Amino acid sequence: MSKQYKPGEQAPKSGSYSCYDSNGKCGGSCYLEKGQRFPATQHSGSHYEEELENE
Repeated sequence: MSKQYKPGEQAPKSGSYSCYDSNGKCGGSCYLEKGQRFPATQHSGSHYEEELENE
């Protein structure tokens, strides 16, 4: 499992991040530049995870 980030935290690096609810269901994704804050979510307990690139 990749590191989880909460809304309001700063992105550690530029990239795409997926948002998951407390049940593990993906609710979409966003692109953030390093240092930007993760946006608020519609559900409590939600978190973001970095999307892995396919090689």
